[in-house]
Amino acid sequence: MQYNKYNFHKYTFCVFQEVENNIVEKLNLSYKSKSGSAYYFTAEGVYRVSNHWGRAANCRWRLHSKNKTVNQIKRIGYANWTDFYPNNEHEKLYYIEVNWETKEVHFQHKENPNYNDKYILRNAAITAKRIQTIREILLEENWAKYLIFESIEDLRKEIVNQLIQTEDTFIKIKQNYS
Repeated sequence: MQYNKYNFHKYTFCVFQEVENNIVEKLNLSYKSKSGSAYYFTAEGVYRVSNHWGRAANCRWRLHSKNKTVNQIKRIGYANWTDFYPNNEHEKLYYIEVNWETKEVHFQHKENPNYNDKYILRNAAITAKRIQTIREILLEENWAKYLIFESIEDLRKEIVNQLIQTEDTFIKIKQNYS
């Protein structure tokens, strides 16, 4: 499906890239939502000025930003029309990516050109639960209390990669290290 200014807001997934605040100054406002988000359409894509990212009605729109806090403060994101993908709650559309340097974990859409079929696809709810588990592994140490390992960082990578690349549960994976 090709997205444009008439259908991009209907059941889509998109990762917007944060841009400088002054970029929309010369553009004409195209639409303002009831929640206060402003949209500026171009032939190539859309600028969104908003203080809320993540779930937007029936869409999942994330802002890729250097800032940790993307909500509560107005930020401007840009996405090409080709960056929008179909979204629904039931199909297995999502895979998980981890940035090991920042210990951040995000979900991506299977139509993303970076998708590698070694990653298991899941629906939105299961992906969210798996991400919660991965965040716990990346940021805490209690989960490793009774496991046998030499390096917790190596163990984190092994377990997280299994959670991303298999259907095995966290409990089943941990049994291999006890």
